[in-house]
Amino acid sequence: MKKCVVFILWFLWVFIVWACPAWAHYGMVIASDTMVMQEENRVVGLKLSFSHPFEGQGMELLKPKVFGVVANGKRQDLTSALKKITVMGHTAWETHYKIKRPGVYMFYMEPEPYWEPAEDSFIIHYTKTVVAAFGDDENWDAEIGLKTEIIPLAKPFGLYAGNVFQGMVRLDGQPVPFAEVEVEYYNKDGKSQAPTGYMVTQTIKADQNGVFTYAVPKAGWWGFAALNGADFKLQHAGEDKDVELGAVIWVKFHDWK
Repeated sequence: MKKCVVFILWFLWVFIVWACPAWAHYGMVIASDTMVMQEENRVVGLKLSFSHPFEGQGMELLKPKVFGVVANGKRQDLTSALKKITVMGHTAWETHYKIKRPGVYMFYMEPEPYWEPAEDSFIIHYTKTVVAAFGDDENWDAEIGLKTEIIPLAKPFGLYAGNVFQGMVRLDGQPVPFAEVEVEYYNKDGKSQAPTGYMVTQTIKADQNGVFTYAVPKAGWWGFAALNGADFKLQHAGEDKDVELGAVIWVKFHDWK
């Protein structure tokens, strides 16, 4: 009888794994405002988390190894300003940043490696989002210099739902030909429903120059994650394990009114 129960449980596990499309992981850096105007509140709230954003399934995010901002040719470390909060029922982080002058502000996070038992590997998602302030829109396509990142080829702010977003996937400063990019909507209120599990995460391929294109169908926050294997391994339980590197950018799209 005991062997029968074990077999049934094993069969169900295999069925679930193979029958259901896997949810994508996303590092998240979500800003309270992506376009700060002169007459508006100049304090931008930033929430950092790790999740399956469409399904609203959170995961634990240790305090990031690095969280900072690049603007007007200067880099500022904001890691010490992070406060622990909860997002999707799991540990996340938050801070507030005061915008003092015109510029394009690129906020970025390098997390501690996340061990994913289901994939038998570590995950490191280098994540960023962009905020424009006081009419300045220069250098929105600048490269921060992360291990891997997506360089926007369309302004990552001031976009309407239906607009095309383009980006270039880079790893160690070089374009990644035919990189696979996962795209997912941040279903914050949980009201959006996917017709099937296949529709939760959209997957596209970059061209030979590492450039991808995607037309966003709905207003809100959208995450673009380009995944590549690292050229190094990390140890878990005394064994060397593979590391998945993700270049992630979060972009907000607006309704046409």
